[in-house]
Amino acid sequence: MLVDARPLQEGHALRGIGTYTRQLLAALIAAGFGERLACLVAPDRPPPSLPGGRPLLLAARHRARGRLAAYQDLLLLPGTLAALRPAAYHAVHPSLPGRAPCPLVVTVHDCIPWRLRGRAAWGERLRAGPARRLLARADVCLAVSAATAADLRRLTRIPPERIRVVPEGWAPGLAPRPGAAERVRARHGLVAPYLLHVGALDRRKDPLALVAAWRAARAAGFAGELVLVGDPGRQAPRDLGGARRLGYVPEEELADLLAAAGCLVLASQTEGFGLPALEAMACGCPVAAYRASSLPEVVGEAGRLVDPGDATALGRAAAELARPGPVRETARQRGLARAVARTWDAAARATIAAYEAVGVR
Repeated sequence: MLVDARPLQEGHALRGIGTYTRQLLAALIAAGFGERLACLVAPDRPPPSLPGGRPLLLAARHRARGRLAAYQDLLLLPGTLAALRPAAYHAVHPSLPGRAPCPLVVTVHDCIPWRLRGRAAWGERLRAGPARRLLARADVCLAVSAATAADLRRLTRIPPERIRVVPEGWAPGLAPRPGAAERVRARHGLVAPYLLHVGALDRRKDPLALVAAWRAARAAGFAGELVLVGDPGRQAPRDLGGARRLGYVPEEELADLLAAAGCLVLASQTEGFGLPALEAMACGCPVAAYRASSLPEVVGEAGRLVDPGDATALGRAAAELARPGPVRETARQRGLARAVARTWDAAARATIAAYEAVGVR
């Protein structure tokens, strides 16, 4: 089985697709699939860092980079696959060959580019254009949530019977961590509790609503900071009202930041899955978010979901969850219980079943 590992060699490495690729490969190897696994890599970049039981690395015969990478793969990836002759190919995001000389499995993280309207989104629609047409040729499409699967059925021509929902998971290192607040204070000078946001600050994440929610939380009596973690992306606003930006942090630091946080706050109204919410719950951090797209699937009754676009209600919910007491403790315990079933091991085993369905033995 040839899995596209090129996202680990480029800008995606520190964002959601990179996390998905890294964690899925590690879980596939841990599940005993490593001997049947090979990774497609870019020939002109350093090889990606992969987990123990390193799979075979096979170099692509072409470069696909930049905003037109999907079009380069459309034209040139068929030649690479014909030369490498894998039993099947897994595209970990929809950068697809125009024709595939082998069975094709593709992961779809969201359908947001195909839902966007207006001139500001024309670039995303352009980059995602080929995938919308080519997805109908996939033998199996792995949707990371039921919401994404519903969007696929509505927005693409892929036969519904080829769509499988395979949720993402939380990394084994993400768990409640005694002493996290002291380590966060020593490392970053942060005093718990604080509100935390993990992920990019693209327009679709609505970072200005995030700041408005913080203001509402402070008006409701919350006195802590707003802390932003992760690669902010090119669309991040310059002025975020005095929020603390930490940028990318390694997994161990992220676990401490989540465990010490008063609440994780998500202000996006469109998500494909919402991995930060799951990771927060696995660390015992309550979640406040909008009741939109996939977030009810992930958070359920374990956090506070408010009407989409109501930043004031979002901030008040975050303030309540951050306040020590029975409301917070109930949310923590429900989140920990809900996260138990959503592991990368479960995702890997469901993915292996998809591989075997297209003939990989």
